[in-house]
Amino acid sequence: MKVLVTGGTGFVGTHLLPVLERAGHSLTLAMRDSGAEARLPKAIASRQPRIAVVGDIDERTDWRDALQDCNAVIHLAARAHVLDESAEDEDAFMKVNVRGTSRLVEQAIDAGIRRFILMSSIGAVTASSDSLVTLETPCRPETPYGRSKLAAERALIDQSRGTSMVWTILRPTLVYGPGNPGNMSRLVALVRRGLPLPLGAVANRRSFTFVENLVDATAIALAHRNAAHAVLLLADGEDLSTPELIRRVAALTGSRTRLVSVPMPLLRRLARGADTFTEATGWSLPLDTGTLRRLESSLYVDIEPLRQKLGWTPQIGVDEGLRRMLAAP
Repeated sequence: MKVLVTGGTGFVGTHLLPVLERAGHSLTLAMRDSGAEARLPKAIASRQPRIAVVGDIDERTDWRDALQDCNAVIHLAARAHVLDESAEDEDAFMKVNVRGTSRLVEQAIDAGIRRFILMSSIGAVTASSDSLVTLETPCRPETPYGRSKLAAERALIDQSRGTSMVWTILRPTLVYGPGNPGNMSRLVALVRRGLPLPLGAVANRRSFTFVENLVDATAIALAHRNAAHAVLLLADGEDLSTPELIRRVAALTGSRTRLVSVPMPLLRRLARGADTFTEATGWSLPLDTGTLRRLESSLYVDIEPLRQKLGWTPQIGVDEGLRRMLAAP
């Protein structure tokens, strides 16, 4: 296929592009500025893929040149989830993730694009759940990022209705791997310090998605007929508690990190104290209320529909995924 990829220089994109290239797809890369080309993987840059500079992503973005001669789109570009999101962030997420996506969908339909894959997020459903998240779980996103991702999904579905363009929506859980940003890298840094961590009493359950599993599923969905008009939940197929994740990271890094079982009510009071300290001083402490909520809450998903529809199974387990992530420079 001739595939337009947006967000190709991001975390997922730099892992996906070589996979698509090896599969024989012809790539066009949409970039916000010409300087982004320098961040491409060397193996991709050496092939000199077609580059289309589109500028900032919003309702005015002109995607027409990027879409020329393409018959498929993989839309990765987005304003990413950030810590401590606030109501003031809502429009910034909507501008890029919803209005920018809607504009791309509109012009993709006009250009005759046959296949459109949207990289969404489990955050479009919820940020936490004490029960298994399935495709039947009601979508109640809790953050500006999650709400923008759900709105982007709905824009794609609504605008594509009655057209010949086939869509697929992927909802991965927390994505980790070599070069990963965000929450996983912060937890790894904390473990590497070797300090005692007061999280031994946490009893949660979390699904994770190794980036190579994600790009493998994405490449399969691009050409699989059963991916047509499908929403798919993605994960590695093995769920861990936060203490178990910390133990595995500590073992792989040789860290002496020790888990201390602090009762959860006391830990929550300490986190609220950290919030008060930050409000009074402007200095952040490692374990505030938001951080503790992310570390103690559960979020685990059902990937059986993905296995059945695409005949896909995660090729890399959590232990190997963590090993590869931690071995990266």
